[in-house]
Amino acid sequence: MIVKDIIKLLDDKYPFCYAEDYDNVGLIIGDEQNKVKGIIVCLDAIESVVNEAIEKKCNVIVSFHPIIFEGLKKITNSNYVEKTIHKCIKNNISIISIHTAMDNSVIGVNKIICDKLKLTETEILIPKKGTIKKLTTYLPEKNLEDLKNKLYISGAGTIGNYDQCSFSVKGIGTFKGNSKSNPVIGKKGDYTKIEEVKVTFTFPKHKELEILQTLKINHPYDEYAYEIITTENINKDIGLGMIGKLSKSMSEKKFIDYIKNKMNTKFIRHSELTERNIKTIAVLGGSGSFAINNAISANADVYITSDLKYHDFFKANKKILLTDIGHYESEQYTKNAIHTYLSEKITNFAIVLSETYSNPVKYS
Repeated sequence: MIVKDIIKLLDDKYPFCYAEDYDNVGLIIGDEQNKVKGIIVCLDAIESVVNEAIEKKCNVIVSFHPIIFEGLKKITNSNYVEKTIHKCIKNNISIISIHTAMDNSVIGVNKIICDKLKLTETEILIPKKGTIKKLTTYLPEKNLEDLKNKLYISGAGTIGNYDQCSFSVKGIGTFKGNSKSNPVIGKKGDYTKIEEVKVTFTFPKHKELEILQTLKINHPYDEYAYEIITTENINKDIGLGMIGKLSKSMSEKKFIDYIKNKMNTKFIRHSELTERNIKTIAVLGGSGSFAINNAISANADVYITSDLKYHDFFKANKKILLTDIGHYESEQYTKNAIHTYLSEKITNFAIVLSETYSNPVKYS
């Protein structure tokens, strides 16, 4: 197994193409052709984690946060980022990061929080646009069902809770092949008119390459026309944040204690209590001040996130209870989910769960 194989496994679970534009995901440090000797999974790939990797004979680190987030002009060991990079290069250790690819997944960061809080009826808080595409191509009717079935296997024809979706309409196709052509129907140099079917499929963005490869292999024509457009359909499985419900409502004070218990944190910053009962909860792991209005619009009783600033708490305006549980605390269980997934997929050697406590925020 090489590093590229690990990247593929992670991309299958949390497609990197859904990461935010500002983010840095995938292979951060290393060579994708290097042979994998051991894997360690962590939240933050800091220098102490690299030391742990060396000690446990792991040459691949899979981290939630990317160690390189902003541009670098030099590597001189002058800060924690440069020290980590230098030690990785020196010891031939690769780092792969997932970050907002996992944030935007329906089974990612926010689903983990919802599961910890035992929420039901969960759905994406801010569904992502531009992630559902549409493929259209043209072919003889006799080849239609075979091509459709091959494309279905590749992921075409899915939208929301439905699969094997397509739309087709009959029409007349015309073509005239030149001397280098090799037409399946008609002869080169002849103007040909045939009955064709125009068929259209929707598909998730991350399946595009596989679908196009399938189309190339299975389309009956030697030269075939196709179109791909990006739709404005909302993708229920991709987006930031999540909203769900408690099985039984509880008071705000009781719910704050409930968060502390379930999310393993002793301190929670929150807005003014509103004396409402808590039933509907919006969550967004990591920095989530930008989604306060989304949580309010979704009629959430409480919004759980982190990194709220002083003036953010005024935005509650007695319409919602805002709770800041801490950045590390909101994402601490991501490494466990990644570790479980890789352990299920890779059985020929153990996947190590980092024991390094990487929270840079201390409480006294």
